[in-house]
Amino acid sequence: MKRNNQVSSSGRKSRKRYFAAPSHLRRKMMSVPLSKELRLRHGIRAIPIKKGDEVKVTRGFFKGTIGKVSDVYRLRFVIYIDSVRRTKANGTDVPVPLHPSNVVLVKFPMHNSRQIQIERRCQGRVERSQKCS
Repeated sequence: MKRNNQVSSSGRKSRKRYFAAPSHLRRKMMSVPLSKELRLRHGIRAIPIKKGDEVKVTRGFFKGTIGKVSDVYRLRFVIYIDSVRRTKANGTDVPVPLHPSNVVLVKFPMHNSRQIQIERRCQGRVERSQKCS
């Protein structure tokens, strides 16, 4: 049953909104799940990925590889990790694009903006749980 009359349930419209999304919305769509330790420590499940974050690949050929994010390419919905590379036929190494849902955030630098974002999300979670109790 449809819950919100303001949002279309049409697959065609959903795909159009996804692929035509502006950069500030793609940032949120490219959120990465946190590892179990970080999830317990910070009380959030996912956070938008940034350059310099340390991630672990959980799916695909490079599963288990840990490395730093070298680039976030919002236009293609992919990230590049410094330790995930492939050798081409001519001998050059190229980075392999990965979708953010196929990695888990292991470690991230705690900048002021990230600290504010985590506190704001935790505060909302606390307020919702008090309403339910």
